[in-house]
Amino acid sequence: MGPAADYDDSPALEALLQALEPLARQERAICLKIEPNLEDDSLTTGRLCELGLRPSPQQIQPQRTILVSLQDEPDAILGRMKQKTRYNVRLAKRKGVTVRAGDGNDLSAFYQLMETTSQRDGFGIHSQAYYQAAHQLFVPANRSRLLLAEFEGQLLAGLVVFAFGDTAIYMYGASSDAHRNRMPTYLLQWEAMLWAKEQGCRTYDLWGAPDEDEDTLEAEFTQRSDGLWGVYRFKRGFGGRLLRRVGAWDLVYAPLRYRLYAWVAGWLGQRQAS
Repeated sequence: MGPAADYDDSPALEALLQALEPLARQERAICLKIEPNLEDDSLTTGRLCELGLRPSPQQIQPQRTILVSLQDEPDAILGRMKQKTRYNVRLAKRKGVTVRAGDGNDLSAFYQLMETTSQRDGFGIHSQAYYQAAHQLFVPANRSRLLLAEFEGQLLAGLVVFAFGDTAIYMYGASSDAHRNRMPTYLLQWEAMLWAKEQGCRTYDLWGAPDEDEDTLEAEFTQRSDGLWGVYRFKRGFGGRLLRRVGAWDLVYAPLRYRLYAWVAGWLGQRQAS
């Protein structure tokens, strides 16, 4: 999701893209792909087109997400949640679930949870070394936190939250099949929000929702569980607002090879959709 830049400053953006071009050509890159953290509107897309970028045939990150405001006091943030979600946050506490910050020694156990969740819910994960690298890079700088939910010493669920600027981002989450009735994932998200608020974040990004308008989401979420529909029911309960970002855009360096890449990306997209 970048680059992190002032998209109202066209000369600075042009200078940034020009500075990247020699490296891109040295590496024989087909294109430079960016995913600006900007809302999808005509002003944004027009600005990107003026910089010579074009919409990419291959999206990397989910375009639609849910943002929870952290600007009020905790009771007010809880008050905006759906009644059932608020109940589950409190239920987890009553049922003895505790949440603590994990350290490097906990990464192996967290990764085992990731493997369990991946197999159960059918999504891909990175290698354990990837999560270890992220932990080593961001946790010492207080830009990330590994949070673990436990019951009587047994690990039930975990998540990794990152903080960048005034936004916290829920990036990785995992849970076991044990004690799911104790609602550990709800308490985890709440504790992540409280940590983010302590870091000065004003927004908590729940990172990823089906790319549909709100009316469609609300009409169909009880019937669908494919893709990001499976987590939408959970995320919608935290009282956030739906946002669609502008998505991935490409700056093309090798037009002929890019046409082949675009064809392959389009074919793969159609195959996944079917």
